[in-house]
Amino acid sequence: MSELTFDTLIDDGNYLGSERARLENKVLLDELERKKKARSLAVPTDDNRVKARLREIGEPITLFGERAADRRDRLIYVLSQINAARGDDAMQVEEESSEESSEEEASEFYSPGSLELLESRRRIAEYSLPRAQKRVAQQRIDSRMPLGRIIDIRKKVFAEVKNFANLGSQIGDERPIAQVRFSPNSQILATGSWSGNVKLWNVPSCTPIRTLRGHSDRVGGVAWHPRATLTQSEDIVNLVSGAGDTNLHLWSLNSETPLSTLKGHQDRVCRVAFHPSGDYVASASFDTTWRLWDVKTSQELLLQEGHSKEVYSVEFQDDGALAASGGLDAIGRVWDLRTGRTAMVLDGHVQAIFSINFSPNGYQIATGSGDDTIRIWDMRSLNAIYTIPAHLSNVSDVRFFHSTDGSLPLKPQVTHPATSEDVDMDESGDKPKTETNVETEEEEWRYRSGLYLASAGYDGFVKLWSADDWQLLRTLPTDGGKVMSADLSADAKLLASGTYNRNFQIFAPEDLPV
Repeated sequence: MSELTFDTLIDDGNYLGSERARLENKVLLDELERKKKARSLAVPTDDNRVKARLREIGEPITLFGERAADRRDRLIYVLSQINAARGDDAMQVEEESSEESSEEEASEFYSPGSLELLESRRRIAEYSLPRAQKRVAQQRIDSRMPLGRIIDIRKKVFAEVKNFANLGSQIGDERPIAQVRFSPNSQILATGSWSGNVKLWNVPSCTPIRTLRGHSDRVGGVAWHPRATLTQSEDIVNLVSGAGDTNLHLWSLNSETPLSTLKGHQDRVCRVAFHPSGDYVASASFDTTWRLWDVKTSQELLLQEGHSKEVYSVEFQDDGALAASGGLDAIGRVWDLRTGRTAMVLDGHVQAIFSINFSPNGYQIATGSGDDTIRIWDMRSLNAIYTIPAHLSNVSDVRFFHSTDGSLPLKPQVTHPATSEDVDMDESGDKPKTETNVETEEEEWRYRSGLYLASAGYDGFVKLWSADDWQLLRTLPTDGGKVMSADLSADAKLLASGTYNRNFQIFAPEDLPV
């Protein structure tokens, strides 16, 4: 019997399996390369342009039950398949069509605007620049605050936040409460319901004030005019709401019927926001756009594309220069309202963005997503700086604590017996405040704004987080399954949540008078 050595080659037919594996790997790599190139394809977001492009390449312009977002995804897939079929010439074709792609990209985001839009951009710039300058100057002053003082303020504020407890619960409507928002003076709560009603409530007593009727479908967003209940007359626009009937309504506080109706969206309106100036309103819609409206004329100023799927949330920066939008495409975008350009793309979530909010510091943004996390974005570095594993299910709302124009909450007034003049008293009401005490409280109040945030989740909880180290401060259970919305009052005394089971809850620190 001959002896086999290690140098003997044995042909067992395995080369067939090796060849098959090599081909399978090549197919997988080609598919990955195709998907990579598909992500960089310049494809329009406007549905009419998508249909026209499908018609050009000989594809059906629509399929049974196909939505606009699905149609755009199909166009991307078909175009990527066409490019992949070109084989070795794909790179050359891409280079040749680079000019066309750049033109298509430009037309995707920019289109001629009206003179009214140009004028509004100028007014927004004139409004926002002094506010930004004042904010930055104040931040420079606050940066010199002694570390010991900062620690003392944090301890005091977080001790109050950790004492939040359920103050009461109220049945708000016949259907789920989609959104809750406190008025700027913190004395009224507005609730928007899937019944189509917007209701106003006294807080913390939770007694009804008025029901605003006008929508024929579910209300998705409610927002207060920044000066409502403070210096704004009750007879003019104090509130805006958006609903599934594609309309926005502008409301006064004296009537149950809307002052004006803003029409233009082609699908459900999800969220609305008032510009800090009070002159403009933004709305996010399932028609894949968000729009800017002039409050005085009730006219649409801007139709902004840029999302490949439904736009769910929109919010303004406190300075008024920027707006942020979040969509079901898991992408957020920050827009410069003065130029119309994209200032930052918030790309990192793996599920839809349901909520978005600017920090009072002007450069940080929080986004809540269907991936159960909150991401904190820093516009200075153009990156996400922290990811909070916030809830066990969708994060439906995120809200930083914002004080009203940095002002202190109202303090008790008494008449001094000797002078018969009104004098500021301390919190106990026992003795007059000194000038030093007032300055100390103003400093504390300024630092408090943006120091913590609240989040609502479909896991049935409202949570409070510190906004410097992003740690959990307090978990508050509600009496419902899904928490649809949450908000913090501007006087730092109350927290509200709206739930899927038609209730809203009021929370307050246990040892804080309300």
